[in-house]
Amino acid sequence: MIYLDSMVPIYAILYADRRGKWARNLLERVRDGEQAAVTSALTFDEVFWKVKKEKGFNAALQAGEAFLTMPNLTFIDVNDEVLWESLALIKQYKLDPRDAIHAACAITHGVYTIISEDPDFDKIVKLNREWM
Repeated sequence: MIYLDSMVPIYAILYADRRGKWARNLLERVRDGEQAAVTSALTFDEVFWKVKKEKGFNAALQAGEAFLTMPNLTFIDVNDEVLWESLALIKQYKLDPRDAIHAACAITHGVYTIISEDPDFDKIVKLNREWM
């Protein structure tokens, strides 16, 4: 099981280079059931915002709907348990809140591999960060 940071769908949607191709291949493996994956409800917000900024509202709407309906991807709620774990991670590792929420979503659901380009996740002892 892996946790997808928002960079994965953002790169898949926005980039035609090797990063985009890599991200699309990973999402295809998730879609096809070859790779179990979860992400946070927060990821939807980040994907929609970035695609809207780069390609406009209609593109963001289309991307957001496709992302939410992607087979075999589970969205984790950002609930009280996740927020308290986020606060603990912020205190311990001096993370930004969004990074802490992503990490807490993964950790509270027993997922210890996060797919992200962000080296801030390397600080977290419980997580193993992977990228390309």
